[in-house]
Amino acid sequence: MSKVIAFAGKGGVGKTTVAALVVRYLSQAGKTPVLAVDADPNSNLGETLGLEVTATIGDIRETYMKDPQGIPSGMDKINYLETLVEQALIEKPAFDLLVMGRQEGQGCYCMVNNILNKFTDKLTNSYKYMVVDNEAGMEHLSRRTSGKVDVLFLVTDYSLRGLRAVGRIHGMLEGLNLDVKQLGLIVTRAPEKLNAAFLSEAEAIGIPLAAIIPDDPALLEFDMEKRSLLELPDTSPSVMAVNTLLTTTVPL
Repeated sequence: MSKVIAFAGKGGVGKTTVAALVVRYLSQAGKTPVLAVDADPNSNLGETLGLEVTATIGDIRETYMKDPQGIPSGMDKINYLETLVEQALIEKPAFDLLVMGRQEGQGCYCMVNNILNKFTDKLTNSYKYMVVDNEAGMEHLSRRTSGKVDVLFLVTDYSLRGLRAVGRIHGMLEGLNLDVKQLGLIVTRAPEKLNAAFLSEAEAIGIPLAAIIPDDPALLEFDMEKRSLLELPDTSPSVMAVNTLLTTTVPL
């Protein structure tokens, strides 16, 4: 069974960047194999890892729903859908990437979702770690991990708006079918000293502060050059902060 590390937060706060840096750490530390799952409909984890995504679970679901009879001769629907998922899996030496993609359109998706969910559950058993970049609502997280999450990081940038979004997400946890063993707050794009009002509001939310990731100019530079964050130097402030998080605060 994979150890599940998941991320949630409102859009634009840097959670995908942090997820990519966790994949970087696990890959370089030899804690492999790793399955990276992009469960945010606004999928861009692949870009941060330097990968071109050509197919998603959402694409597979829609293709099947448009033509349920279009199964190749000699295959049943279960084998057909499982084959498509295997083709959508992007395989690298230290990690693989699976992108969930768009949400369901109109119609009943129960049957195809059940098949896809069972196969992806079976797939995750082949990995030591699963890193899930999640949407704020976390619906995918409750469906794709059988409700078990070893570490859930709620991510905010250095803003009260992002922090309040984290508070709302935290409040949703009780209503989800999730067994979260460890919960932590990550603050991105942070100055050297955090404002007292920010710290006070963070404390009121009741989530342990797991990491403060300083503003790192290299992240913007790599984004503009369309470079993989896996290539960031070990001296990058964001890399150092994430590595410290995973070796001391929340050791994996």
